[in-house]
Amino acid sequence: MSAPVFSTLGCRLNAYESEAMREMAKAAGLSGAVVVNTCAVTAEAVRKARQEIRRLARENPGAPVIVTGCAAQTEPETFAAMPEVTKVIGNHEKMQPATWASLRAPDLIGDTEKVVVDDIMSVTETAGHLIDGFGRHRAYVQVQNGCDHRCTFCIIPFGRGNSRSVPAGVVVEQIKRLVGRGFNEVVLTGVDLTSWGADLPGTPRLGDLVMRILRLVPDLPRLRISSIDSIEADENLMLAIATEPRLMPHLHLSLQAGDDMILKRMKRRHLRDDAIAFCEEARRLRPDMVFGADIIAGFPTETEAMFENSVKLVGDCGLTFLHVFPYSARKGTPAARMPAVKGAVIRDRAARLRAAGDVALRVHLDAQVGQVHRVLTEGPRIGRTAQFTEVAFDHDQPEGALIDLRIGGHDGRRLVA
Repeated sequence: MSAPVFSTLGCRLNAYESEAMREMAKAAGLSGAVVVNTCAVTAEAVRKARQEIRRLARENPGAPVIVTGCAAQTEPETFAAMPEVTKVIGNHEKMQPATWASLRAPDLIGDTEKVVVDDIMSVTETAGHLIDGFGRHRAYVQVQNGCDHRCTFCIIPFGRGNSRSVPAGVVVEQIKRLVGRGFNEVVLTGVDLTSWGADLPGTPRLGDLVMRILRLVPDLPRLRISSIDSIEADENLMLAIATEPRLMPHLHLSLQAGDDMILKRMKRRHLRDDAIAFCEEARRLRPDMVFGADIIAGFPTETEAMFENSVKLVGDCGLTFLHVFPYSARKGTPAARMPAVKGAVIRDRAARLRAAGDVALRVHLDAQVGQVHRVLTEGPRIGRTAQFTEVAFDHDQPEGALIDLRIGGHDGRRLVA
C-alpha cells in the first residue's frame, strides 16, 4: 500500500504539524489514506478545505479521508457531514502517536466514532512530538501553541486552545540537533509567539529564549522569529535585535489595523502610535530591520477615514511585506455580530491596501540594488536574504547554503543577482 497523501492548508505551524503527522503515520503503519490538515482563519479558508477534500477524494477513489486541523477542531460537524470524509480528528489528537495507530485499517473504516475532537481548552502542554526540521534549507521549531487573547474577529483560540509553551531546554536541544544535521537557519514558530514562557516556571519571555538559543548554540548561523505581537516585545528581545547579528533583521507584525477605534473594536492590545513607536525603536536598534504585517481590510464599522489610517500605517511604520486579509465573518466571534461593511467595499479596500504594499516593496527592492547580501538558498536558483527578501540567481547553487551575492536589479517582486 502507498504512503498517506497529506494536504496542508494555512500557516507554517500547520506545515510543521503535517510533517510530524507524516512521521507518526509512517511509524504506525498507516497507508493508503488521504489526510487534509485544515485552516480556519477565514470563512474562505473553510470553503477551500471542503473543496480540497472533494478534489482529493475524486483523485484517490476508495481511499479513507482523514480531516484534521483548526477547521476540523472548530466545526467538526461540517466535515463529518461530508460523504467523502471518513474521520475527523482534533488538533490535540492529531499530535498523538496513539491516534495514528488507531487509524490503521480495519479500525479506520469500521463502525468506530467518526469524530474524535476533544475540548482543546483543556490541553495544557504542547509539542509532545518534535520533529527535526522539514525542507532542506531552513528548519521550523514550534516553541508555542494556542492563544490566551480573544480578538473579536479571531476563531483561532478555539481551534488551538490556550497558550502553552515548550520549555527552553527542549527547544535548545532540538536546535542543536538541527544544526548538527546541517541546517543554516532556524525559525521559531507559534500561534502567539510573544506569549512564550507565560505558563513556564519563572515566566520567562521570548527574548530570554532567543538569547539563550544564541548563547548555547554558537554554531547556529541564523535565527529567525516568525510573526509577533509587537506590544508584547520584551526588553531582552529588543536587546537581541540590537546586539545579535545572528538574529535576522526581519519581523512580521500582527498589526491588523491602523485606526485606534477599529483596534479597540478588534480588542487588540495596542494602538496606532504603539505600532509606529515599536517600528521606529526596532529600526533605531537595527537599521537594516524590515517589517512584514498582517492587516485586515473592511473590518465591521470601518469607515473610509478609518481605512485610510490603515493605508497610512504602511508608510508610518515603514512596512515592506504586507499580508492583506479581506475581512471574513467567523460564526461565533463578536465581530460577526457587528455592522458589516459591504462586500464590494471590502474587496476594493483590500486591493488598495495590496497596491500600497506593492509600492512599499518596490521601494525596498530599489534600495537593495548594488548591495551584497548573504543569501540562504531555497532551491538551485532561488533564495532569501537576511531580511527575508526573495532573490533569484542565474546559476545553480546547492540548496540550504549561505552564499554572498551582489544584487543587480529586481522584477518588482524579488531581487535578481
